[in-house]
Amino acid sequence: MPAGSPRYWSWLFAAPAMREPLLGVYALLGEWRALIDPAGELAAAYLKLAWWREEIERLGRGAPVHPISRFLASLPRTGPRAGEVDFTPLEKTLEATARQIGGAPLERGADLEAHASALWAGPLAVAANFADEPPSAAAEAVRRTESALAAALYLDDAISSYRRAARFGRVVFPVDELLAANVDNADLCSAEPPVHLQSYLEELHRRALQYYSQASEALPRSEHGSLRHLLVLAALGARRASRPQSGPRPLRDLYLAWSTARRAARRS
Repeated sequence: MPAGSPRYWSWLFAAPAMREPLLGVYALLGEWRALIDPAGELAAAYLKLAWWREEIERLGRGAPVHPISRFLASLPRTGPRAGEVDFTPLEKTLEATARQIGGAPLERGADLEAHASALWAGPLAVAANFADEPPSAAAEAVRRTESALAAALYLDDAISSYRRAARFGRVVFPVDELLAANVDNADLCSAEPPVHLQSYLEELHRRALQYYSQASEALPRSEHGSLRHLLVLAALGARRASRPQSGPRPLRDLYLAWSTARRAARRS
């Protein structure tokens, strides 16, 4: 969780009950995302992933050994199901991570949301499970928020990393979409994207922006205060998707994160 990143700001301005769970979940994601690095040794990545699968099973039964999972296991549960945080969504995250380590591309654009949800929405839901659960009427809307946010985060990451991934023989975009846009491997490796690839990337930015908007709109007002970190992620992501060439602006990001969290807290 690099300082100044959207995840950092979402943690810094999260509701008090969410800060420690987010810290633990983001730390796990940092460990697992490092395994996806295409420059890493494949055999070593698979060995580490297998160990993490065993560790999540140990975490589920209350006997973890890694410092991050021990930290998560030590956190108090404040919700009505105290002591019953469900860690099984993290198993799907590891499955999706394994697919990315192996370089298996998404065959269809229709598969993107499910894959992104496994990578991002599941961990976000685990963090939220440490705090008060939303009323049953709001639970589905919260899930839609997490799913839309996950798709946007995946697209953002894919846009920023596609060239490096392609140079190691990996494809981060859905194959059917690349074929429809006449984009080939040489285009993905090019230092300057050709016009047809640039058009596809612009469409992905628009799609990410739409997902961020959906995430903000889907979150019930009653949950804005407790789940304000989701709104911060969506607000920062929307700014970057709408101005893809501007790059990070720490002071503006800080102000946007703070003001988004402040408005959300007032609604609670």
